[in-house]
Amino acid sequence: MPHLIVEYSPGLEDIVDMPAVLASLHDTLLSLDPFPTAGIRVRAYRADHAIVADGHSDNHFCALTMNVGHGRETEVLKAAGDAVFANAQAAFAVPLGQPHFALSLEIRVIDPVLTWKDTPIHGRLSKT
Repeated sequence: MPHLIVEYSPGLEDIVDMPAVLASLHDTLLSLDPFPTAGIRVRAYRADHAIVADGHSDNHFCALTMNVGHGRETEVLKAAGDAVFANAQAAFAVPLGQPHFALSLEIRVIDPVLTWKDTPIHGRLSKT
């Protein structure tokens, strides 16, 4: 972990290069010490049906949710969140400069008892 899920409004990809944004967010996660490379996932979903705030046709949003495994100190997660959010703010500078955009990030810590994994990727990457 972390798994970074990017949910965004339709049409946002006309304003920003979403594949480049995802690549940049991935690079940020790779640079953060507390997260093993094998656990990093970045994925995006366009919300094809969305009404944002007052319903104005120019409104857009990007909601980032980062799911992380249990066991990291709050200060470590806060620093990681600060880095990811700063990267997102830079990536979305154009829409953030307009009065019709909302950007958010939430970090969720997964309960270790209520998660199951079977990931051979970890074994492969630990051998390199």
